[in-house]
Amino acid sequence: MTDSSAHSTPSAAAAPRRRILVTSALPYANGAIHLGHLVEYIQTDIWVRFQKLRGHECYYVCADDAHGTAIMLKAEQLGIAPETLIEQVNAEHRADFARFLIEFDNYHSTHAPENRELSETIYRRLRANGHIATRAVIQPFDPEKGLFLADRYIKGTCPRCRAPDQYGDNCEACGATYSPAELIDPRSALSGATPVERESLHYFFTLTAFTDFLRRWTRAGHVAEEIANKLGEWLDGGLQDWDISRDAPYFGFEIPDAPGKFFYVWLDAPIGYMASFRNLCDRKGIDFDAFWRRDADTELYHFIGKDIVNFHALFWPAMLESAGFRTPDRICVHGFLTIDGKKMSKSRGTFVNARAYADHLNPEYLRYDCAAKLSAGIDDLDLNLDDFAQRVNSDLVGKVVNIASRCARFIGEGKGGTLAATIAEPELWQRALAAAETIAAHYEEREFGKAMREIMAIADAANEYIAAREPWKLAKQPERAAEVEAICSLGINLFRLLMLYLKPVLPATAARAERFLACELRWDQPIEPLLGHRIAAFEPLLQRVERKQIDAMLAASAEPAAATPTTAATSTLQEPIAATIDFDAFAKVDLRIARIAAAAPVEGSDKLLKLTLDLGSEIRTVFSGIRSAYRPEDLEGRLTVMVANLAPRKMRFGVSEGMVLAAGDGGGIYLLSPDSGAEPGQRVT
Repeated sequence: MTDSSAHSTPSAAAAPRRRILVTSALPYANGAIHLGHLVEYIQTDIWVRFQKLRGHECYYVCADDAHGTAIMLKAEQLGIAPETLIEQVNAEHRADFARFLIEFDNYHSTHAPENRELSETIYRRLRANGHIATRAVIQPFDPEKGLFLADRYIKGTCPRCRAPDQYGDNCEACGATYSPAELIDPRSALSGATPVERESLHYFFTLTAFTDFLRRWTRAGHVAEEIANKLGEWLDGGLQDWDISRDAPYFGFEIPDAPGKFFYVWLDAPIGYMASFRNLCDRKGIDFDAFWRRDADTELYHFIGKDIVNFHALFWPAMLESAGFRTPDRICVHGFLTIDGKKMSKSRGTFVNARAYADHLNPEYLRYDCAAKLSAGIDDLDLNLDDFAQRVNSDLVGKVVNIASRCARFIGEGKGGTLAATIAEPELWQRALAAAETIAAHYEEREFGKAMREIMAIADAANEYIAAREPWKLAKQPERAAEVEAICSLGINLFRLLMLYLKPVLPATAARAERFLACELRWDQPIEPLLGHRIAAFEPLLQRVERKQIDAMLAASAEPAAATPTTAATSTLQEPIAATIDFDAFAKVDLRIARIAAAAPVEGSDKLLKLTLDLGSEIRTVFSGIRSAYRPEDLEGRLTVMVANLAPRKMRFGVSEGMVLAAGDGGGIYLLSPDSGAEPGQRVT
């Protein structure tokens, strides 16, 4: 039996099915994902989940940005091939995104055959259309490293204020900007050598030829008005042709008709969107051209930070226009993240990696906190940790989940049971149901904060209704059992609506709610109340945030990435190499292959793992500060390298009988592993 006043309108189901391709900016493949990164991926993931929930064909693709001098140099510092480095980082990025429920349809790498092919195709089309030019460029060159130096790899004394050790383009002491040639006593930050000027032939994309096109495109609704105004300033100031080549040695794709010249990382990075989608299409049988040809009737959206607008809203659409591909429908730009009102800083403990957060706090809480603050604008977001805890505890635990926990115990005595056959308060149900399209419109326009406020207003009304009816008191009167059932059945139905509206933000909690409700939360068809429907027993869905969890996260974030005696010294581009030792001293170090037989977190420590190491002939226990980088279960069975003759060291948690070798840069830790075929106990020579 169904109350006729409880029906929904079929607007969602009647809407035409859209075909949408969505991307986020590509994270650079030389460091860990941190909370500043996550704002963008959370925003994008929420929007994509909403589109899919409404029944649209929507694909979300991304990739690691895997090319450039910085990656080449970091791999060199670590003593590994660039390909090995980017594979390791790619695996770590995937794991971090998965923990925050970022659900890509495909996550790829720009160092992939699809990207090479598409980059060469676009370059050849640009060249054929007369949009590639060449000219000689004079640049600083490191004679010891044998490579041209970008400004950030040159240091010297500021020509304005005479502050020492400043970068080649700006002074951090006085704020002055200048060219590397103006530095006093310039030196290479890589080798210490004095740079020399050297001429090289460079390849340019003639961006200036697209000034009129870009004036029209940027004012056609593809970017927000404030972004269009900023782009207008650059256009009015006069565009410059864009240098798209770099000289060997360089980790990237060689330009087809220019031996020794490589595509600049920012040339093939946005093409990585296309390449990741091509990879998905090839695997799933999707029509790639239907999304990228110029007359495509599909939709394309890029989500990016405000710091890379010029690449995405000037260079990228101009390249696509010349190459004969479609341009984006919308470039969705967001601001930056601060923590407790401050820029992220390792020294202040406000630089929080994704893994450090997820080790201590539920990732869905960050998703909700971001959603509550996000809008279609580019204002910066602040993660105030006290407000964060209060918002989660009040909204999610105290309001939404509280409805289900209060009402479920009166349905079948809390063991699961059948809901009432009618809606007790049709007006309240209809008000909550009528908000669906308003909330959907907010999601569509990326006004997530407005959507969360609408949802919490429904939660407030539901809680007020339940508090006013006091079913816990009525339950003491057996003759009013039907009334109690009706009140609590409405509460369960309102909870169902709330979880449907929150499903793009809280997918894991929504999945648990679906098991409790014994139904799928769908927004692509008319929404009917659950009448005479059997539900399962209620189980707690969310826990309150405790201040000690936040403090533990901050403490873990403030610690150096690999600062314990049980890990190797970290290696960074800025850190000087330690003083040399003679060969006889080094020969005393006994390096052995070890198999990690077991791994477990150390109680009372935020950074240590207890490793049980099998050396073939004996078992050792080693405490290692790699907890922020690895889950214990992922380490078991893995081979690594240990210092076997290090004197045992008594620690607060026990005796450490050696040291495993790891490398790090403050943004990630990498456990050293031998090639396949190595056996426990073998000596490393």
